[in-house]
Amino acid sequence: MANNKEKAKGARTSIEEINDSLTSLESKLENNKKIIYWAIGIIVVIAIVVLGYIYGIRNPNIEKAKAEIAKADTDLALGNEPQALKEYQAVADGYSNEFSNRAALEAAEILYKDKKYNDAIKYLESYEPDGVLVGPASQSLLGDCYVNVKNYDKALSAFDKAISLSKDNVLYTPVFMMKKATIYREQKNYKAEADVYQKMKDKFPQFGQAYQIDIDKYLERANAQAGK
Repeated sequence: MANNKEKAKGARTSIEEINDSLTSLESKLENNKKIIYWAIGIIVVIAIVVLGYIYGIRNPNIEKAKAEIAKADTDLALGNEPQALKEYQAVADGYSNEFSNRAALEAAEILYKDKKYNDAIKYLESYEPDGVLVGPASQSLLGDCYVNVKNYDKALSAFDKAISLSKDNVLYTPVFMMKKATIYREQKNYKAEADVYQKMKDKFPQFGQAYQIDIDKYLERANAQAGK
């Protein structure tokens, strides 16, 4: 009899333990469901905000910038550079998209022609290089601006970036390298100048002939002045 009671007690204890475990599991599942619901709610809110930005702000701004830069392009084509410059600057300063990026470059080109190098630098520094031709050219223009304000270190950095972006383009890269060599000569860093000419000779042997430039002559001069 006593054994039966003990068995019953043991069975009840086991059942109670299982119930406790199930209750605990249900509680955890319930808490997890709350966390999941909160997470889903946050994701939905973020999605609404993002879509609202895209369709309520970003897309309309892109269309406005597109329309305004078209006006600037028209004025530039008609030879009205001062008006075109104002319009390019307005787009570059007022928006942040692919059209404002191009407007910054267009404004910089006009400012460079007007010899307003520091103003051109401002727009070129904000410009994000784009494309295998325009990208390198933009950095070369930035380097030219820095040369004109005699900031040779920044000019060298700009030409280095142009060289990197041009990816050994046989028409572009040697031109940027030539500009680098010219700066080194201005700084009387003849060894660096010679190194650039040597790289040009090794990698772009056709450049000298195409542009009728005697690279060997420049290389010998730089080496002689470097004491080699």
